[in-house]
Amino acid sequence: MARTRSTRASKRGGWRDRHGRGIRASVTGPYLPPLRTRIDVFDMTVAAAAGYLKDLWPDELAEVRFEVAAVPVQSGGTGVARWSVYPSQQRIVLYRLPIERLARLHRDDELHRRMVIESCVFRAVAELLGKDPWDLAPDRFRHY
Repeated sequence: MARTRSTRASKRGGWRDRHGRGIRASVTGPYLPPLRTRIDVFDMTVAAAAGYLKDLWPDELAEVRFEVAAVPVQSGGTGVARWSVYPSQQRIVLYRLPIERLARLHRDDELHRRMVIESCVFRAVAELLGKDPWDLAPDRFRHY
């Protein structure tokens, strides 16, 4: 006997109900938020990089606050800011959407996205301290 597509599947443009079980739900269920969102991953990466730098430079970064904002306030300058440094307030603000969306990754995976976020944290701290980003953790890049 020849099978025909159900009318429900044909109305949805080729979507198929797998063995009549319905749409697959996420692991967390329909009423709970996802376990790891992009915002959470971004915040955890910034916190980890900031904690690492605070351990390396405890005196210089003891009072520095790291904040995350979605987008920068529109300014008259050219380009889109990835971060803002306020030395008088001891505050660094990282802008999530420009960092995530304007990154040119040669490989779009979790490791490279994390490296872009960490590099922005390093460059913002280097701007605050008046140092080169490579001088913030020189022993990290030494190969013995």
